[in-house]
Amino acid sequence: MILSDKRILEEIEKKTILIKPYDRQKLGSNSYDVHLGKDLAKYKDAILDAKKHNEIEHFTIPPEGYVLYPDQLYLGVTMEYTETHAHVPFLEGKSSTGRLGIDIHATAGKGDIGFCGHWTLEISCKIPVRIYAGMPIGQLIYFPLEGEVEVAYNKKKNAKYSHQPDKPVESMMWKNQF
Repeated sequence: MILSDKRILEEIEKKTILIKPYDRQKLGSNSYDVHLGKDLAKYKDAILDAKKHNEIEHFTIPPEGYVLYPDQLYLGVTMEYTETHAHVPFLEGKSSTGRLGIDIHATAGKGDIGFCGHWTLEISCKIPVRIYAGMPIGQLIYFPLEGEVEVAYNKKKNAKYSHQPDKPVESMMWKNQF
C-alpha cells in the first residue's frame, strides 16, 4: 500500500514526514517530486575498489547546465532535505527523467525509517543529456510499515548515510567488514 496525497499531508502535519523546502504544488496523487541539487560529484579514480575509500570531486552545475555522458557515474543530491519517521520512503525517477535516458539510482531507491538527510543520487545516462540544478529529478513515495522498528536508522551507531548533507556522498562500502 502506498500513501495517498491526503495521507502524506496528514503525516507532514504529524511531523512523521518532513520535506524542506516543501511546496504543496510538488505533491502528486501519491508521491512528492524532488529536484536536483546544485552539486554533483565524480570519483577521482577510474577504477573503484570496494574495500577502499574511493574519493570524489565535487563541482557545481553552472547556470547553463551540465552535460552528462554515458559510461560515467555521477553522484548527485536532492535539493530537498527529508525525514521519514513512520513510513518506508522510496525514491524513483520521474517518467520525464527516464524519457531523457537518465537513471537516478543504481540500487539505492529505498530508505529506512529514521532516514534524515538529502538523498544521494547515483546518476547515469543512455545518451548525452544536459541537466540543470533545480530540475525535477525524482519522486518520493511512502509505504506504511508492518510491525515496530527496534532501532530507527538515525539512531543506529553504524548508520553510514544518516544526516547526509546537501552535497553528494561517496560509497561507504569500505566501512563494512568483509
